Amino acid sequence: MRNGKRVAVVVGASGVIGGHLVEHLRRTGEWEVIGLSRRGGQDEPDLRHIAVDLLDSEDARNQLGPLSATTHIFYAAYQDRPTWAGLVEPNVAMLANVIDVIESIAPNLEHISLMQGYKVYGAHLGPFKTPARENDPNHMPPEFNVDQQRLLEDRRRGKSWSWTAIRPSVVCGFGLGSPMNLATVIAIYASMSKELGVPLRFPGAPGAYTSLIEMTDADLLAEATIWAATTPECADEAFNINNGDLFRWENMWPKVAEFFDLPVAPPLRMSLTDTMADKEGLWKKMIESHDLLPTPYRDVSSWQFGDFVFGWDYDFFADGSKARRFGFSRHVETEKMFTDIFSDLRRRRIIPATTSQSREALR
Repeated sequence: MRNGKRVAVVVGASGVIGGHLVEHLRRTGEWEVIGLSRRGGQDEPDLRHIAVDLLDSEDARNQLGPLSATTHIFYAAYQDRPTWAGLVEPNVAMLANVIDVIESIAPNLEHISLMQGYKVYGAHLGPFKTPARENDPNHMPPEFNVDQQRLLEDRRRGKSWSWTAIRPSVVCGFGLGSPMNLATVIAIYASMSKELGVPLRFPGAPGAYTSLIEMTDADLLAEATIWAATTPECADEAFNINNGDLFRWENMWPKVAEFFDLPVAPPLRMSLTDTMADKEGLWKKMIESHDLLPTPYRDVSSWQFGDFVFGWDYDFFADGSKARRFGFSRHVETEKMFTDIFSDLRRRRIIPATTSQSREALR
């Protein structure tokens, strides 16, 4: 504690998950927050940003060495690599470097929260057992999420601090520049469809249109993550965190189209990575003609991630009842989550308003 507040180090503070964690911690008024990322950020009251390369152990020691007041680590950093095996070494090394430094200099460290996902269950590899549960057996490696948790379990032995592993589904919330941001993928895809005068087509695998899937709202995730990190009964446990409802794209897609005042046409399998590769010029024209915030195309175009999610032609969901049994009962309606995020993107002038909304704003 410092000045009567817990001290949270949020690792990966510039991402969708980390950014929402930072904001939720600050809103409580009970935390001093330190955000770690490669780019750093603008300091604010009760928020300090540190730019650090966590793959460089010397840089980690230099930048994290002064953080002796840390009470909680919220680890949500991620290094992308082109293969599953390639993800293991950098992502385990970054976590290890954070623990090595902070554990050695922070005598009041209470908790380390690890952000995982359904990769623990093999959800990224193909059809998996649904609903997935926290005590399901591991699959054949490589899997960096499993190795990170094993590292925490090993380091925990004989220590006074505890850990939790938080496992969300596809996380949706505001955040630019993230390689995994489905809500922005949908919003930009729909806005460009509107601009080009074409109907909204689901671009994924035919089976994905009719399979069951679930999402995790980023604000809900932040609240659940902090709850687990500060509830003694949750120590050394893993929790699936999801919105609490299931849907099929065949029912959700028309709702998305309605929000953007677009007709729906039958699904058409296409690679967004390929199809949207030549749309940067269109994006620049849209920024100018709709008076949008000048946002680089690379910061809003997570097309590869969109292809990944829309390619899941199998059910994709996990059992969230364990968190409820331990005391976390909040849920989010996924349709409202999407429309709230789309509306927020319009308020921020990231995407255009529809003609009818523009007229309404002028009244």
